[in-house]
Amino acid sequence: MRSKFLQTVRDTFYSSLPLAVIIVICLLIAPLSSIGDYVKIIVGYACVVLGQAMFLVGLDTSILPIGRMVGGSFAKYNKLAFVLCFGFVFGLLATVAEPALSVLAKQISSIIPIVNSTVFIWITGTGIGIGVAIALLRIVKNINIKWVFAILYSLIFLLVVFSPSEFIALAFDGSGATTGDVSVPFILALGLGISATFSKGKTNDDSLGIIGIASVGPIIAVLIYGIIVKAANGGTLPPENTFDMSSNSGFGAILMGNVLDVALAVLPIVLISVPFLTFLLKLPRRTFLMLMLGVIPVYVGLLIFLSGIDYGFGFVGQYIGQMFFDESRPEYFKWLLLLVGFVLGAAITVSEPAVTVLGAQIEELTNGHIKNLTIRITLALGIGVASLLSILKILTEINILYFLAPLYAISIIMMIFTPKLFVGLAFDSGGVTGGALTSAFLTPLTLSIAASVAEANGSKMSILTNGFGIISFISVTPLIAIQALGIIYNIRLKLAQKCEAEESFDDLEGFVMGDTNNENANESEDSENE
Repeated sequence: MRSKFLQTVRDTFYSSLPLAVIIVICLLIAPLSSIGDYVKIIVGYACVVLGQAMFLVGLDTSILPIGRMVGGSFAKYNKLAFVLCFGFVFGLLATVAEPALSVLAKQISSIIPIVNSTVFIWITGTGIGIGVAIALLRIVKNINIKWVFAILYSLIFLLVVFSPSEFIALAFDGSGATTGDVSVPFILALGLGISATFSKGKTNDDSLGIIGIASVGPIIAVLIYGIIVKAANGGTLPPENTFDMSSNSGFGAILMGNVLDVALAVLPIVLISVPFLTFLLKLPRRTFLMLMLGVIPVYVGLLIFLSGIDYGFGFVGQYIGQMFFDESRPEYFKWLLLLVGFVLGAAITVSEPAVTVLGAQIEELTNGHIKNLTIRITLALGIGVASLLSILKILTEINILYFLAPLYAISIIMMIFTPKLFVGLAFDSGGVTGGALTSAFLTPLTLSIAASVAEANGSKMSILTNGFGIISFISVTPLIAIQALGIIYNIRLKLAQKCEAEESFDDLEGFVMGDTNNENANESEDSENE
């Protein structure tokens, strides 16, 4: 366990190095005024790395094995209602424990208090639960995944017409934050279990796309929630608070303040797992106790991680966003944020473990025609562009729909030409790219930029409307990138098959012509002999 923890700490530290480099460069350009602020950043950064590492180790020893057992156990139950019910419950409870979602919910609540962070978490979790049930139903009924995505995204953009503009970016950001380290393994295990039970003899692509379908649920749920909130307040939303992620409280006070919130996030998934493991799976007592003990590092790691964000990480993201708008700097200086956003998005993606796993999966499925490195570079460039577009949207105060609508339209049109295997992979990858580090650093960065833009331009757009959206950009870019690779792979595959067919035809023709020549030669010899 100790060696595994140290290995995870090292991997987590390496994945956060690009972020650390950007922070150091920005602080060299605009130094902080007090040593205490530097200490706050160092402590916050250390807590984010150590907390995430401890959380991941606990995840591997408790939550993930439970998810695999739950998914595999569906082979014993052939009742569709039972499967859909448990898919909904486990999707909901796994999402509630997502660290990225907890971070995002706190940030939203700090700006508009009418949106309670706990309520927001459970609403998005409910959306995931419903999405999981729809995805499992698709597998069982063998519904074409392309039609499912087309219908769901048509419903989303219909709801956008009636939802408040303040909730549009929130809906897409909430979707990206719900599918992370906790929920993804659970949902994938459920999908594989269902596919193995109800879809025997079918291809690998039948179990793909479950994350992509599940992540549509929170978008729809939050858009509906926005319509209800606005109607309950007489058709208007209350004024927003000024964005401020800095905290004057000590680390100990912040840590104690998060104790209950983290417990409420982790406890539901434990409570639903206990009867399932003891009564349905009937695990040995020792195995059961080991799984339950593994929940302790999950809880402690998540507590340290979130406290580190509250204490120092959110502060530095906010500070960097504000320093580019300092009055002492030239007007063009703020546009350097586009370069900062691109580098951050690309660098974090290259070192992201989930992206490496995805690349290896695609390389295996394509028999090496598309390399792991190709996947990582493609996604890194795509997400770098996504971060750049998000900051460009904030600086220019252009409505996010002018960006998202064309991007999603392109991704939906591309489904017509993309092999079904890559459609599922693309939407799955779009659901897992917005992780905890994105919520921890990039969202405070964009919110502080939006606050500075609002102050400079006389509040043309609200912070809530203009500041959120970076996770939604990061989630939509892989849909286009992976489908483009799928189209390229399909073209190469057809060319290879055509060349192979032509070679086979040439070989056959040569064989036939060779026989004909031999027969003619034999006839000539017979004639000469006669």
